[in-house]
Amino acid sequence: MSLRLFDSATRQVRDFVPVVPGKAGIYVCGATPQSSPHIGHVRAQVNFDVLRRWLEHQGLQVTFVRNVTDIDDKILAKSAEAGRDWWAHAFRFEQEFTAAYDSLNVLRPTIEPRATGHVIEMVELVQRLIDAGHAYVAADNSGDVYFDVRSFPEYGSLTRQKVDDMEAAADADPNARKKDPRDFALWKSAKPGEPVTASWPAPWGRGRPGWHLECSAMATRYLGAEFDIHGGGLDLRFPHHENELAQSRAAGDGFARYWLHNAWVTMSGEKMSKSLGNTMTIATLTEKVRPVVLRYVLATPHYRSNIEISPDSLADATAAYERIENFVHRAVERLGGQGTTDVVPKAFAEAMDDDLGVPAAVAVLHDTVREGNRALAEKDATALQEALSHVRGMTAVLGLDPLEEAWATGGSEDGRLAAALDVLVRAELEARATARKEKDFATADAIRNRLTAAGVAVEDTPEGARWSLEAESGR
Repeated sequence: MSLRLFDSATRQVRDFVPVVPGKAGIYVCGATPQSSPHIGHVRAQVNFDVLRRWLEHQGLQVTFVRNVTDIDDKILAKSAEAGRDWWAHAFRFEQEFTAAYDSLNVLRPTIEPRATGHVIEMVELVQRLIDAGHAYVAADNSGDVYFDVRSFPEYGSLTRQKVDDMEAAADADPNARKKDPRDFALWKSAKPGEPVTASWPAPWGRGRPGWHLECSAMATRYLGAEFDIHGGGLDLRFPHHENELAQSRAAGDGFARYWLHNAWVTMSGEKMSKSLGNTMTIATLTEKVRPVVLRYVLATPHYRSNIEISPDSLADATAAYERIENFVHRAVERLGGQGTTDVVPKAFAEAMDDDLGVPAAVAVLHDTVREGNRALAEKDATALQEALSHVRGMTAVLGLDPLEEAWATGGSEDGRLAAALDVLVRAELEARATARKEKDFATADAIRNRLTAAGVAVEDTPEGARWSLEAESGR
């Protein structure tokens, strides 16, 4: 393969060489469903969805694992505030995350394991670490188990930090119970006041797994002791991914060969976070723009670049995507066929192979749309067919193909309404065409006036009338 990826662990762009030729194993940190998903949560899933699509386009068989952290301190706290069972609280918001991913055409993972379904594997991993001398039960015999960071010389290698320069681990337990303040929890003993259902039996006492432990156990359960790519947001590099790497390698697993991290989504120059109060949920944003436009916003910048969300960026994305969309529909109408999605231009492939250089790839996409529009104007069917197939191939890789089912109908209520509207408007346009053919211009004009009053713009072309919804004023 010619694909090269920026590995966060080595800070170098490296040739991608899969563990198993012809296959790729990817683990991406998924939701901790404590509340509704915002655009910052979803960016990682869109970026790694593009990576998956590109690998599959190149013929690899991809096993894509995206976990759900459905047991967590924050979930327990939030569910208690809401007066709801923690498992019901987590499942409610897990469904919201799934709906958000679906709305942005993120492919379903090969497997989406929940932490609560893999406690056995987690207990086994803790025992392996204790046996290897890299973990210990707290001195007071409470049942808490910690990873001994000083027992593992490579600790800090992912983020290039020295142990002495690190802050203490964010544990509720006093540091006096640890050998080192930086030691992190592998197993948390059950605490007074917590639901009994939020703990499981273990050799060290009843409790629940630590956050970092969960991902190590689930990744290796489905991808093996060594796999290709571990991905997630930049904010997860430390401590989460650093701790995952340390405990997995200390247990003897090769773990991930490549670490990929996407950058943040910002608003007014600040990273999106609940503490800043500037988060925007997917449900709110898709009231402002179509889901396909929101995917365009998230998918088209480089995954390692920050994205600024603003009214201007949303408007620019709307205009850019509509140029692509309009070309595809006009080309299909002219050719009477939809083209294919199998082929992309060489320049697009070269950009994607260069650490997923989507901005350069999108420039190729828009150049091809311009060439296609020129072929439309010149009635060059051969050039138009090639442009249509190339545009559909490129947009398929980006998850933005206007003819893909997710955007054509979406399977959602909005999609079904759009399909129904298309049938009704086309019936009106056929009636108008018949009236014009019979020189009944009064009826033809009345039909057009009705459509205009309903917000439907009609454009007469050599191939017949085309319709679109008129843009809202002020958008």
